[in-house]
Amino acid sequence: MQHLGMTTTSRDTLESWLVSSGACSGGGLPQERDLPERQRVSRGELCKALAPLGGRHCERHADHGTLQRTSLDTEGGNEPIVQHMAEIASPHAAMMARLSLEPELAEHAAAHADPRDLTEARRLANNMRLATNRARDKRLDSRLHELTAVASGNPLLAGPHRNMNAVRISVVRSRPEIPQDRLAPDCHSYVEHDEMIVALERRDRRAEHATMREHLKSTRRF
Repeated sequence: MQHLGMTTTSRDTLESWLVSSGACSGGGLPQERDLPERQRVSRGELCKALAPLGGRHCERHADHGTLQRTSLDTEGGNEPIVQHMAEIASPHAAMMARLSLEPELAEHAAAHADPRDLTEARRLANNMRLATNRARDKRLDSRLHELTAVASGNPLLAGPHRNMNAVRISVVRSRPEIPQDRLAPDCHSYVEHDEMIVALERRDRRAEHATMREHLKSTRRF
């Protein structure tokens, strides 16, 4: 099996390696506890890199310290859990879950986000202003919130966020079709995104928590 080079430790490189490695679907990959030493990264950095891959390219089996390849999951969540929760959750419940979890994740992200996270957050925010329709805008918005969750550096919180977001998307799809007209470039949501990113860049945890919470409260219409 191909190994990652010692100098290629970015999340993109790790994800590409997991996807392109010769292991067949369901096959075992190197033990997670061995990867930090082999790749010369800390365990925290490794967990941060693996967080966005869970439920997409691999499953983590902590009891055995291994990774298992899986087929791609377009929603990024645990499908059985997402399907069940989407059947019983209301839009109000989804919003309350966001208000409880996402500000905490954002606060952690202010402490742990790396330069690549900040650059990607800016790129997503800028692309939202250029989106030609509401559907693309919402996809980019979802990616920005997912990025913030992963940047928290805590996969035990990022994982539930991924499931919650997948449930939220399912709830949205059950509602009337999303308008196709684009939002104005000075839409309050875009301004709030800018404020959130500034707080991330300043490592201001309290401001990041507050701006995320206010942003969610102002977008209750999802």
